[in-house]
Amino acid sequence: MSTNSKSSSANEALSHVEYPVQGLSCANCTREIQEQINKLEHGADARLSYANSRLTLHPEVDIVRVEHILKRDGAHLIKTNDSHAKSSHHHTDASEHAHDHDHGHDHGHDHSHEGNHLMKWLLGIAAVLYLSTFILSGIVLQPVIIISYIIAIIFSGYSTFWRGLNNLIRFKFNMDTLMTVALTGAVVIGEWQEATLVAILFGLNEILEGYGMGRARKSMEALLASAPKDATLIRNGETVTVPISSLRAGDMVQVRAGEKIPSDGFVHEGTSAVNEAAITGESIPVSKKQGDPVYGGSVNAEGLLTIEIDKAYQDSSLARIMHLVQEAQDSKTPTELFIDKFAKYYTPAIMLIALIVIVVPPLFMGEPWMKWVYQGLAILIVGCPCALVLSSPIALVSGMTRSARNGILIKGGVHLEQLGKLEAIAFDKTGTLTQGTPSVIEEVVYDRERFYDVAGSLEQSSLHPLAKAVVDHILSQRGTSRFPEASELTTLPGSGIQGEVNGTKSWMGSEDILTHISPADPQRLDQVHRDITRLKEQGYTLVITADQTHVLGIFGLADEIRHETKDVIKQLHQAGITHTVMLTGDHEQSARNIASQAGVTDYFAGLLPEQKVDQIKELSSRYRVAMVGDGINDAPALATAQLGIAMGKGTDSAIETADIVLMQDHLGKLPNAIHLARRVNRVIGWNIGISLTLKAIALLLTIPGLLTLWIAVLSDMGATIIVTLLGMSILLGKDKLT
Repeated sequence: MSTNSKSSSANEALSHVEYPVQGLSCANCTREIQEQINKLEHGADARLSYANSRLTLHPEVDIVRVEHILKRDGAHLIKTNDSHAKSSHHHTDASEHAHDHDHGHDHGHDHSHEGNHLMKWLLGIAAVLYLSTFILSGIVLQPVIIISYIIAIIFSGYSTFWRGLNNLIRFKFNMDTLMTVALTGAVVIGEWQEATLVAILFGLNEILEGYGMGRARKSMEALLASAPKDATLIRNGETVTVPISSLRAGDMVQVRAGEKIPSDGFVHEGTSAVNEAAITGESIPVSKKQGDPVYGGSVNAEGLLTIEIDKAYQDSSLARIMHLVQEAQDSKTPTELFIDKFAKYYTPAIMLIALIVIVVPPLFMGEPWMKWVYQGLAILIVGCPCALVLSSPIALVSGMTRSARNGILIKGGVHLEQLGKLEAIAFDKTGTLTQGTPSVIEEVVYDRERFYDVAGSLEQSSLHPLAKAVVDHILSQRGTSRFPEASELTTLPGSGIQGEVNGTKSWMGSEDILTHISPADPQRLDQVHRDITRLKEQGYTLVITADQTHVLGIFGLADEIRHETKDVIKQLHQAGITHTVMLTGDHEQSARNIASQAGVTDYFAGLLPEQKVDQIKELSSRYRVAMVGDGINDAPALATAQLGIAMGKGTDSAIETADIVLMQDHLGKLPNAIHLARRVNRVIGWNIGISLTLKAIALLLTIPGLLTLWIAVLSDMGATIIVTLLGMSILLGKDKLT
């Protein structure tokens, strides 16, 4: 992970145009279309995503030629009024073209629905016609039988045939080419019945393939639907409904119970419970009062709130999350890149093998031509790479969608794949394994009547984190914030504070303040020193309260471990993470204490930021390692690790810095994310194995001459169905709530 890649990605987003695309028939075809677009002028970095049906282009690409390339494969652009949203150069050709066709959005959508519906009807009619003709064979005249089969072939396979014919003319070899050659060959050798079955089963295969990816896309669209559309703006004392895109920082909006908060901001007036599940994945509403932050897309569950917007919607946490989730689907994992490369050479190789099977036995072994032409055609069908190319995308999109739904933002399939292969995780201590703020863990009281009064009086006006922790502790013990007034308060640099309470000079601070005391009871002071030694050995930071003659008491403070930390570390070890490491700048004793409570396998104390980077590099040389932090003060270590994971409820720094963002302020969902990532990797492995195994079995049937066209199509369709169902299964089941 690198900062440079992030900035280049941001620049790219500003200078590219994004279009929805309709009619992409398969992942392999999508790859080939992208390769053609990449050859156009300014098209080298164009991206066509089968996962979310979107084309990202440089604005100066000739859009007419792009549409021509898409049309040849039965696809087309859907022009919408946000097609140019990613471009900062609206004057260019591509963006103007997108803008000029804003009205086409509804039509494109309807066309998609009608086209898919028509295909199902035609396939159904073809299937009925095929069955009827099969039953009537031998009863009606042969010409009638042949005509019926031809009609069924046209109904079920016309689109594939024309695409394949177009590919053959351009010497482009993909699954449509294979099917067209196989279909034509079967017709030429008079195998009408099997040719029709090939066309019908392949048409069904295409529908199933599109259904699988469509379900994954719909799940993602449901996630994106959480974005609010309108806002109730308060203008000149009156309310008016406006699109959220018009909101600016400083605007006041009114949000009624049940409505979505339009953008990030602060509660200006009112109290309520707010459901932040769209951001954090946690369905328990969070209480909000005046001054509390709120996030766009979260739902006001109870009262009326007036919100002061502090970010335009496009800069809000939800908008950024959605943009990153969509972008994540475009990224290719190493597995996907390998499959793409394999498929590129696999299809021509299959055609060559089929040609050898057709030619060699008849020419050199005296076998009958018709038998081996038939076997060669069957090999062409077996060679269709659909299932292989689908092995990864459905599983990855399903995994990223389910993670996002659960409040875990994964910025790309490559990061999901890496998450599933982790062996070690390094944690920043402060704010990650611990609460991030000091609190009183233990106290030693020598004078109960005066201890809290003096401590509260001296610390109540201080802004120091230790002082605040002490005052909060006293309030929790006494239930009152009324303390005697302290006078002549003086800060003692590096030691603490002194002042007069009820006319007696008093001190609070480190053990250095003991030098100001003239002890009335030396033996009692010895006990104080023993208590100080004991508390320091436990890793506590000490705040001592004393007057001129007595030590009144000692507060032992520490950055308290989060309540879920121990369980999370235990679950990570159970999930297969062999090495958990805590990195901290704290002193040795404090670090040892927290590490022991958390249950991590190792820890390193007294580290500067650059030393944390060195530790990550050392760990990376031995393990596949992730770094987990809050994305604020540990950015260098997050960037150095093979995988950076930040937690932070959608803070800008967390979203920008890390590869994976836990949208909660705790680690509770990290083990679940790793389990899901490992499951995705297993499913991808199974998919690749199943698709190749079924094809291998079918190809082996050519040796005894047992491979038929319908077995070939069923092996391909069976692999596609299994791959699709396994990929979609990732969306099923309930996530563990933590």
